[in-house]
Amino acid sequence: MIKSMNRRGFASDNNAGVSNEVLQKMMEVNIGHTIGYGDDNYTRLAVDVLKTNFGDQAIPFLVFTGTAANVLGITASAKAFNSVICADTAHIHVDECGAPERFSGCKLVPIKTPNGKLTPELIKPYLYGFDFEHHSQPGIISITEPTELGTLYTVEEIKQLSQLAHKFNMFLHIDGARLANAAVALNCSFREMTYDAGVDVLSFGGTKNGLMFAESVIFFNETLAANFKYIRKQGMQLTSKMRFIAAQFIAYFENDLWRKNAMHSNAMARKLYEAVIKIPEVTVTQEVQANAVFAIIPESVTHELKKEFFFYDWDENIGEVRWMTSFDTTEDDIDRFVDKLKEAIGC
Repeated sequence: MIKSMNRRGFASDNNAGVSNEVLQKMMEVNIGHTIGYGDDNYTRLAVDVLKTNFGDQAIPFLVFTGTAANVLGITASAKAFNSVICADTAHIHVDECGAPERFSGCKLVPIKTPNGKLTPELIKPYLYGFDFEHHSQPGIISITEPTELGTLYTVEEIKQLSQLAHKFNMFLHIDGARLANAAVALNCSFREMTYDAGVDVLSFGGTKNGLMFAESVIFFNETLAANFKYIRKQGMQLTSKMRFIAAQFIAYFENDLWRKNAMHSNAMARKLYEAVIKIPEVTVTQEVQANAVFAIIPESVTHELKKEFFFYDWDENIGEVRWMTSFDTTEDDIDRFVDKLKEAIGC
């Protein structure tokens, strides 16, 4: 019964399991006693590993969830009278139940985009009202890399956004829940796309890429990190058994597990894309750059597919669906899915 319930689908990389290397590392640290709340050698090692990959200037803090990383990172970087500019598809706007606004006090300003990506041109009309006490003060530009539509900001595009933010004394935040997928797709290092590009604060996660419950807030601006240990505690993200989050990040970077997992999930999305674009009844709506495929298919086909494979509707008004691949997606999963898709279409 459990086996049938755990069939791999294409709904979300959150639904995938945990890499064996991560489970093994968690077992390794599950020996004896160690000091709680992060004052242990495993957490120190995890912090050192993150600094090695993001730069010595990086100041990492470990947390449980991606929503917490976003919310607490924004809270530390803004005042309640600030606004946060984001895409209208941004996770902080659509999928976090108003948590960023409730806990930070900031106003979210969503901007409509054609592909999930903000540009300086799209943002500039919203940069007004500075020093006007009746207007929420623009304080943060928040982007998601990859975006919620699976598209990518190039390193140069991130630099342009950071330059715009800093010109107006604002900060640039990245929601990097899938940053590993972006790094392998762009063939660049984590440092190149964050600190070197002028990012101020990053929500860096691994839960969508083979970790169990490991996320982090990484500051590249020392001033913003000054009181974060208190913000993390008030935000209920200071775990007593921090070594088990730390162990996951240690395993993540050993032997480039993050890269292997992300490369595989991206490759599976590319395989799926290359198969479905050959089917006339399928219209792919976004460029496939990471591990997501967005497509419009007939409603009857969606219904038939969901009898065997779990995935989400994206825009029911136009019949758009989202297919996500994961580090554990197999080529056989793709083949079976495409075969079922063709059968449902009748081709």
